[in-house]
Parts: sequence; structure tokens; C-alpha cells
Amino acid sequence: MKLFEKVTVGKLELANRMVMAPMTRSRAYGGLVSELTAEYYAQRAGAGLLITEGTQPSVIGQGYIQTPGLHSAEQVAAWRRVTDAVHGKDGRIFVQLMHAGRIGHPTLYPDGALPLAPSAIASGEQLYTAEGMLDHPVPREMTLEDITRTTEDFVSAARNAMEAGFDGVELHGANGYLIQQFLAGSSNRRTDAYGGSVENRIRFAVEVVQAVSDAIGPERVGIRISPGVRINGVVEDDAAEIYTALMRALAPYGLAYVHVLEMATRELTELVRAEWPGTLILNPHREPGPLTVEAASEALEEKLADAISFGALWLANPDLPERIKAGGPYNEARRETFYGGDHRGYTDYPTLTG
Repeated sequence: MKLFEKVTVGKLELANRMVMAPMTRSRAYGGLVSELTAEYYAQRAGAGLLITEGTQPSVIGQGYIQTPGLHSAEQVAAWRRVTDAVHGKDGRIFVQLMHAGRIGHPTLYPDGALPLAPSAIASGEQLYTAEGMLDHPVPREMTLEDITRTTEDFVSAARNAMEAGFDGVELHGANGYLIQQFLAGSSNRRTDAYGGSVENRIRFAVEVVQAVSDAIGPERVGIRISPGVRINGVVEDDAAEIYTALMRALAPYGLAYVHVLEMATRELTELVRAEWPGTLILNPHREPGPLTVEAASEALEEKLADAISFGALWLANPDLPERIKAGGPYNEARRETFYGGDHRGYTDYPTLTG
């Protein structure tokens, strides 16, 4: 089965083509991952590559409660326990650097600041808190100085990732977070060099990729995109133009991979595949329910992707490769334990061997 063939990502040769997708779990109390986090990822080290939950590169980059950061010495030390545990199981792990942009809230920040965004346009969505749901406020439009500082935050977090022992970083340019907020005309109404034309709207993404690549090496950098997705208030009416331009702009950098979250049309995925010369990881569209092994294998056989990322299926099955080899059975993911809590629904999913 092609899922079990080796594949190259940057300078890494992965043991198989199965990737664990990034999934927010909201168990980083005080912004710190724990020994429980280390156990969670180490249990799943049979993946060719693990990609962590979204991890904020700065305080203002946080978008949800109890998510981890990578902008302090304490956070670096905490993540080192995770990477050591994964490498102890011969695994490979990238950290996803996620700046949520306008998908944030003053209650998340010590100074009560407004979240940052390309333009002062609210998402129309809400933040979940222990006190109930709170509307996302109208964000503060980023100045040119904010844009420079935010790019520097990504670079600093990437360097921290190397210090923490990660094999690389994935820049989160999907799901309606900051990088995609710049790409989409619905969230970017700027009239300067970062808004208006497609060329201008991809500028921030390209500058972040370039800066991070220069800092830690492009072979250690991936980017996740979700062409045409409608989530967190983002609408990309010109998605084909955006992602054609973006892939062409990023192609010269020699990145480790592009990771496509397919939530719109297969045609957009095919467009990215045609334009991207390097390794492509695909999280295929699934409706309804979690991605199936059959759909994953089909995407590889059709050469739509070089590797496949699994989300809920891997969350619920820490020994997923062994289960695929055996033809199942598969544990069902317990949605009520996705976010927050303790080991339940996190590290207590059984393996085939108990």
C-alpha cells in the first residue's frame, strides 16, 4: 500500500506517507504543554510526520483558550520534553506556528488589547470561554510596523522551535487565521502594498515564508493552506488566482512542503498540485465524518498528493498505521473530549494490543 512507502520532506526521509494533522486540543494550561502532551504525541510517533496543534508565535497571536505558545524560554523548555519523547520513539515532528489574527479576543491577552488583522473587519464568529461565548470584536488594523513586528515574531518562534528540538515548522496559512486574512478580499480591504491586487494580498504570506526560511532553512519550513475555504468569516471569491500566484511566488524557496486542507473543490487542489513543484501533503475533503483510509489511498494513487494527513482518525487511534495494516477496527473519536480536560479522550484511546 502506497501509504507505507517512504517519502522525502525537506531533507527528512519519512518512514511512511501518513501525517498526523494539526489539531487544537486546548490542554496547554497557562500556555504550556505538559508531560501529558509529550505522552500524547509520543503515542502517535508511528506517523511519518507529526504536526502539532496550532502554537502562537506571540501573545497577541493567541486565538483560543489554553493553547500553547513558543515565545518564551519556559515554553521552549516545555516543548523540548515533547520533541525528546517523540524522537525517543524515532518519530519526526513539526510545530505549527499559528497567528490567529482577528480570531482572538481581549480576554486572552494580559493587557486587554484588541486582536490584530489586515483590516478592521470583525470575523462574525465567537470565542468559547469558561464563562460562555464572546463575540470577536472589531480588530485593530495592522500598521506597517505591526506587519514587520509580526513577521519578526514568526521568525523568533521558528528559532525557538529549533531550540526546542523540532524538525521543522509549519506556517498556518489556512482556516481564516492571520495569513489567510491577508489573502482573502473579504478580510483584507487595505489600500497599501498589502491589499487590493492578488499580488499585494499574497505579499505578507510570502514575506513570512521568506523570513522564516532565511532564519532556519527552507527545508525545515512548510505552509498549510485551505484554498476557497469559508471559515471564520473568510471568503475567497478569487481563490484560483490567489493560489496560482501564491504557489508561483513560493516555488523558488524550496520549502519542505505545502499542506493543503481540502474544504472547497477538488479543482482547487488540482490547481495547487499543478503549480507546486515540491512535496504536497493533502488532507482530503471528507463528507460526512472523518477521512477514510480508502480516500487517502486513492489520493496517493491518483498522484494528487505525496502524503496524506489524518485528523480525527489519528486522534482516536494512536496506533493508526498498525490498524490500517490490520484492516481495522478503528476507535471512534469522542467529540466531547476534543477540547480541554485531562487524559480522557487524549491519551487513553486503546491500541490494538491494549
